Amino acid sequence: MAKVTFVDHDGTKHEVEAPIGNNLMEIAVNNNIAGIDGDCGGMAACATCHVTVDPAWYAKTGARSEAEESMLTFLPEIAETARLGCQIEMTEELDGLVLHLPVEQF
Repeated sequence: MAKVTFVDHDGTKHEVEAPIGNNLMEIAVNNNIAGIDGDCGGMAACATCHVTVDPAWYAKTGARSEAEESMLTFLPEIAETARLGCQIEMTEELDGLVLHLPVEQF
């Protein structure tokens, strides 16, 4: 099993086990990571699983889909490495991934 670290806006780190094949929104919700709600159930129809991928990991997460790009435009600010957690599937290559959480979801 892989590991993912979610970093709160205040710097608190939460390292969790991440089953290969699950998306990051599911992993966060299943581990009670505060601030990741996943209101749409992973359909890229909301931005309640918005995360900022640590720059060292961003290229490994793949490209944003058109639907993801569209949802991210609703955020007041979009970091260059912003993603929707529901659109990133956990792989062995992502073992050790670091994600930063926003102050609040929209």
